[in-house]
Amino acid sequence: MLINTLKKKIFNMISIIIPTLNEEKVIEETLKYLKEFNGEYEIIISDGKSTDKTVEITKKYTDNVIVYNGTNRQTIGKGRNDGALIAKGEYLVFIDADVFIKEPNKFFEIALNTFKNNKDIVALTTYIRVLPEFETTSDKIIWWCLNSSYILYNNIINMGGASGEFQMIKNDAFKKVKGFNEFLIGGEDHELFRRLTKIGKTRFEKSLTVYHTGRRGHKLGWPKFVGVLILASLPVFIKKYFLKEWKVIR
Repeated sequence: MLINTLKKKIFNMISIIIPTLNEEKVIEETLKYLKEFNGEYEIIISDGKSTDKTVEITKKYTDNVIVYNGTNRQTIGKGRNDGALIAKGEYLVFIDADVFIKEPNKFFEIALNTFKNNKDIVALTTYIRVLPEFETTSDKIIWWCLNSSYILYNNIINMGGASGEFQMIKNDAFKKVKGFNEFLIGGEDHELFRRLTKIGKTRFEKSLTVYHTGRRGHKLGWPKFVGVLILASLPVFIKKYFLKEWKVIR
């Protein structure tokens, strides 16, 4: 009985991977929400050489903190891949440092059941919204458009697509497609889901929502941010790079 119980726990285990870089303002709030989860899980922080108190704060919540030691600036794809290398869970959950999963017990119960009820699903994403206290009319319009496009890509035409705010992927599928493209400055999240559709189905789960600060759109302004997103994502389609690095917004 004990062996069966242990196998069940390992089977259901979730590895939550968060890439960070100077996130002392928000990371503790993100981790406090996750700590409400009563399931079998681990939190992995993949830090890109923060110079603030990010690493110090995260070590209060998890022992799984790895710090990048390369000379060039780490891409977010590299950060996520580095975290996945030490992950023990059957499911990998990638979120950004300013993403909040409210009621995580209910949230992950639904997410896990989505996988279990359809064995062909290898990855899922869900609604993304700016926190209500920060949300503007522009936020509502932009994220409605993005969420609608992800419903189309994943649930209807099976092309795959998702933002890095939330991606939940079977570990074996992630390994099979060799993870994120570490050379992409942006669009690596969407590109990964496209490749995952070659080995299974991706799904947009409409009953779930994650929240984030919306800081990049707010500080840059949505017209400029959308332009940056387009430039960052073009290499996914035409194999030509237009950005040298992703500007830090804190």
